[in-house]
Amino acid sequence: MKRLILAFSFLVAANVALADRAFQLSLTPDIAIVPRGETVRGVALNVWGENQVNGLSLGFVNGLTGESTGLSWSFIGTYAESHTGVIWGGFFSHSSGHVVGWQAGMVNISQGSLVGLQSGLVNVGKDVKGLQWGLVNYTENLHGVQIGLVNIVTSNPWFSEFPNKLATGFPFVNWSF
Repeated sequence: MKRLILAFSFLVAANVALADRAFQLSLTPDIAIVPRGETVRGVALNVWGENQVNGLSLGFVNGLTGESTGLSWSFIGTYAESHTGVIWGGFFSHSSGHVVGWQAGMVNISQGSLVGLQSGLVNVGKDVKGLQWGLVNYTENLHGVQIGLVNIVTSNPWFSEFPNKLATGFPFVNWSF
């Protein structure tokens, strides 16, 4: 057990030593400990921050640049280039690149590919592989399931490829495999 704790401590210390920055405190992207656009490997606490974060990002508005990873929780919203992990965006969550994991907020938009879960009142995705769960779900291409009041998959034909694909628009549930 002592060896395991020692090995774990060594890995954590090595990560911190090699990290670009282990801690971010940000009032705005230009009033911050770590300058805008630099990588934070650890914890970022933001009123409004804009960095690549590999770790935990907590704030009112989180701007994630580059290939961010980990957990991002924001009270108002999160916008990201690409993210692997969990984005809980409060009122909104927006990604211009790919998302792998869980994207949640009242309104979620993924302009690239989404692999995983998208949950909120309104979910919009370009290419979704996984589950969209909300009142209104919209995607151009789906390889998975939509559950909600309004479900739209623009590339689905109307019942012609049933049971693999349901319909372009359908209440309660829609799918494409």
